[in-house]
Amino acid sequence: MSLPELAEAAVVAAYVSVGAEPGTRELIEALRLRGVRVLLPVLLPDNDLDWAEYAGRDSLAKASRGLLEPVGPRLGPDAVQEADAVLLPGLAVDERGVRLGRGGGSYDRVLERLDRAGHEVALVVVLYADEVVERVPAEPHDRRVTAAVTPHGIVRFAREPGERDRSGPRD
Repeated sequence: MSLPELAEAAVVAAYVSVGAEPGTRELIEALRLRGVRVLLPVLLPDNDLDWAEYAGRDSLAKASRGLLEPVGPRLGPDAVQEADAVLLPGLAVDERGVRLGRGGGSYDRVLERLDRAGHEVALVVVLYADEVVERVPAEPHDRRVTAAVTPHGIVRFAREPGERDRSGPRD
């Protein structure tokens, strides 16, 4: 909650953690109670993501693949463009800020959608400390994240020389 990108956000696109992922439910609820509009993903059949507003713990229902999704009205895939910060799941992130996802491409589409709109947004991956590694495989379309939040603290990533700052505020 003290991460500036979250502390200053009016709208946060987040996700409900599953399985062994670091827990996000308490953070999502704390953001909502602070008055932040929290958008959660709804997995579409083609692995793209629609979005719906989180309205509290009772507003989640079990969905495919063991996911919990919001039951409210669907806002469309472009709703993520309203976010000031996006919390991303991942398997790892490297010292360059390159995130390794699960390989389904859902969040690659989200990040591409944000790029196409020219949307300035903080990208924060939620991981365990040992998932911040020296190097992960990178593809040309990969977008670097602003920071990683782990149970041990925050890790920030520097931009490459000449890279446009598309990740929001930094401290």
